[in-house]
Amino acid sequence: MAVKSTFSSAPLFRLQRSVSYFSRLSGNSLKLNGKGNSLNSVGVRAGVGSPSSDGPAIKESTDAASAIDFLTLCHRLKTTKRKGWVNHGIKGAESIADHMYRMALMALIAGDLPSVNRERCIKIAIVHDIAEAIVGDITPSDGVPKAEKSRLEQSALNEMCEILGGGIRADEIKELWAEYENNSSTEASLVKDFDKVEMILQALEYEMAHGKVLDEFFISTAGKFQTDVGRRWASEVTSRRNKRLRELDS
Repeated sequence: MAVKSTFSSAPLFRLQRSVSYFSRLSGNSLKLNGKGNSLNSVGVRAGVGSPSSDGPAIKESTDAASAIDFLTLCHRLKTTKRKGWVNHGIKGAESIADHMYRMALMALIAGDLPSVNRERCIKIAIVHDIAEAIVGDITPSDGVPKAEKSRLEQSALNEMCEILGGGIRADEIKELWAEYENNSSTEASLVKDFDKVEMILQALEYEMAHGKVLDEFFISTAGKFQTDVGRRWASEVTSRRNKRLRELDS
């Protein structure tokens, strides 16, 4: 099933953005106050950023409004379920944010590695799927070419950074996302391994909780780990799964 792009020429979220933006996002739409174009119920302040003699006070208000706009949009990461699990009939499937949070924990607890910036790994884990707040969780079963998926996510990321108001933090988010997307550093490679480890660990947990067999998730990651940490952790998860399967067969 092809995924339809959510982008159009219509303005998005920031100041005077239409409520129709949220209606274009599938599922778990944010509930506004039901009035035409008002976004007051989600904390957007009309007129913020207008010229004024208030100077710094207006800038601080603008910064605060941009931050809350951005965080409100990121709420979708907490409510959008990971599609791979939904497609396999998992009830109460994890959200995108659930997945990224445990990846960040993996980066936090991993032992010190030569030439690896652990803090940067944590940051990459937090932002690597952030564009899915707009485009959703695009999976291989959707039939979207890799280049098109990357283009959609890059466009979404640019919109989100515009909502944030640009600046140093927005530039950092773009840089971290691109580093992961391009697998251009040791940190990115490690986080990509964490992405796969988190997925197969979650698969094992769903097998145990729901009595399902989710072979394809283990097959799809086999031999694709780039770091020693990733390989060791994946081996541990696989070992526990194999032990459980042997016990079930006995």
